[in-house]
Amino acid sequence: MAIPTKDIPPPPEPAAGSDQLEALYQRLEERVRQSRPNEDLEPLRRAYEFALHLHAGQTRDSGEPYMAHPLEVTIILAGMMMDQVTLIAGILHDVVEDTPVKNDEIKKRFGEDVARIVDGVTKLSKIQFYSREDRQAENVRKMLLAMVSDVRVIIVKLADRIHNCRTLDGIKDPERRKRIAQETMEIYAPIANRLGMGKVRGELEDLSFRHLDPEAFTQVIHEIETTRQASEGFLVNVKQIVESKLKENGIPARVEARMKRPYSVYVKLQKQRIGIDQVYDLLAMRIITDSVKNCYAALGVIHNEWHPIPGRIKDFIAIPRPNLYQSLHTSVMGPDGQPFEVQFRTEEMHRVAEEGIAAHWKYKEGKRGQAGDERVNWMRQLVEWQKEMRDPTDFMSTLKRDLNTEEVYCFTPGGKVIMLAQGGCPVDFAYAVHSDIGHLCVGAKVNGRIVPLKYELKNGDVVEILTQAGHSPSKDWLSFVKSSKARNRIRHFINATERVKAIEIGQKYLEKEARRLGVALSKVSKEQLESVAGEYGYPKIEDLHAALGYGKNSARQVLHRLAPETVTETEPEKPEPEKPSKFNAESDQDLVLSVDGMNDLMINLARCCNPIKGEPIVGYISRGKGVTVHAKSCKNVENLMYEAERRINVDWTRTTGRSFRVRMTVYSDDRLGMLNQITSILFAENSNIQSLETRDDTDRGEGKIIDVTTDVRDKKQLEKITATLRRVSGVRHVDRVQ
Repeated sequence: MAIPTKDIPPPPEPAAGSDQLEALYQRLEERVRQSRPNEDLEPLRRAYEFALHLHAGQTRDSGEPYMAHPLEVTIILAGMMMDQVTLIAGILHDVVEDTPVKNDEIKKRFGEDVARIVDGVTKLSKIQFYSREDRQAENVRKMLLAMVSDVRVIIVKLADRIHNCRTLDGIKDPERRKRIAQETMEIYAPIANRLGMGKVRGELEDLSFRHLDPEAFTQVIHEIETTRQASEGFLVNVKQIVESKLKENGIPARVEARMKRPYSVYVKLQKQRIGIDQVYDLLAMRIITDSVKNCYAALGVIHNEWHPIPGRIKDFIAIPRPNLYQSLHTSVMGPDGQPFEVQFRTEEMHRVAEEGIAAHWKYKEGKRGQAGDERVNWMRQLVEWQKEMRDPTDFMSTLKRDLNTEEVYCFTPGGKVIMLAQGGCPVDFAYAVHSDIGHLCVGAKVNGRIVPLKYELKNGDVVEILTQAGHSPSKDWLSFVKSSKARNRIRHFINATERVKAIEIGQKYLEKEARRLGVALSKVSKEQLESVAGEYGYPKIEDLHAALGYGKNSARQVLHRLAPETVTETEPEKPEPEKPSKFNAESDQDLVLSVDGMNDLMINLARCCNPIKGEPIVGYISRGKGVTVHAKSCKNVENLMYEAERRINVDWTRTTGRSFRVRMTVYSDDRLGMLNQITSILFAENSNIQSLETRDDTDRGEGKIIDVTTDVRDKKQLEKITATLRRVSGVRHVDRVQ
């Protein structure tokens, strides 16, 4: 790889922190030499000196020299044994965003590949967006588009995110810390998982968890630590037994022991509402052997020694996960009735499980990092679908759903394996086979028996789709399909149909209003209509008609702009986005919401999710009903928001003495004084209890479920109450009911 040397600025004069930076660079070189002993590191040194010059004088929030960050990122990349193009990009990944240098300069000095990776990682900081969410969505979209052509883009970004999360304590603003942790948990950790990078995913999740819910993190760590000494002694004993039994049976293997990661423990405790003593895979052994045959042989040895726990055997060797993860899993009841998990894999499977797409790095210098791996096929599909998703909210919700789904494996009658999101139904299956099959689906047989279209498919089901010519998808399907492919195909079909109707309604509405107000539309030129449409932000007249049909704009206002001398505007003009109008929600004069660019509309808080102040919210325009405001986390939002034209930005502005009613469910032990402690906490928070009921926890056969309806001021107060309740001895889990 030829790198131009002329015009590279000389190294800066030694400054505060220069010894620290040079020590970091030496550590980087040592790390690279371990994996690439014969590589010429002069280009890496030049990149370091170039970045050092550009970042001179810049510091991080912690006060350390900014250059320490790109060096630490590149050390992480070197630990992944990435090629020198990636390492140079790691050193330079922030120069375009944080210094005056342009990407063309990077290309000129360090080559096209480095410039492309740096550009893919660089945020869209110079573009104005309506909201932070829009900016986040477009930055992620840009990065993923770049990743499809060169997967090294996302690997650099993941290394960048690891170091940022390791140093979150240096950020003084707690909201910013939480925002970075939330984005990491929702986007970057799942991307690492989809790329098979288990170690990266685990570290990102644990680091984010620590800042997103410090109290829960501390509690989980405490519970793990209280059992650590006994657990480590147990693992040492079991490891010796396993090694001995494998040797007796002639199975070559190395055995590793581990305890489950804090975030994984937390997720299991929350999902299953159990105590830590019931987490069967809290303790685990990993048996790494030389062949697939010996993986299964070792499974037999373990099951011969200890009884397997029913329903806990998973074969990801025969059917790998989408990220190509392969392993055999089983849980057994070990010595003294202590359950533990055992995983079986080959050395190659182990490398893939730990490092994922970075495990087989075979780039030659100067070659583009083409991502031909199956692990990025889902991203290719998303990039195709995103062409239909102009709205940033659509893109982010689709991405998050795709990233965070587990899988079930079903079969066609011919024996082909179809992988679906957990909870997938026959409609998902039909669209997975082919879009046309999905559109024409009228019924399904599962294992030879006719089932409803919303039937939840399970592992091993044989699914036959029944079709009918001329059939079209139903809007109701959106309430139960799980896959993005099915959802997007249904939405696209319905959008096209609904849009035609909206255009027709809007056109008739405009004509009717024009006749009533005495405006001769026949005398209005096409150019005039296009000009007015443009003023409203619509590129075509049809878009303006559609907006009128959806009820998003007033025909009177449009006619006023077309014929101001004829139509007097008795309603206020459409406000500019930066000066949104304010409206009272229903009859609550003390609750004020800000609505983007809308006028004279009734606003209702959705009963399905009952949003409270501080929660991210979104509005949905219903003809004749005004704007219904939902929490963005509401499950119904996905089903309602398929028509982007009906979505509108809403936000909280102020509340004066307003309270919000919420329902909570507390899962706890059945012990004396529990209700007294719960009511005392609510009293201390000045939260008015509306109702409180207790019932037996029939699912677990022990403990109590306490249903509480109470009033809170906002999301922060609710979070404080929830965190305090979780600290009560005997409380296993607290849910907000929506």
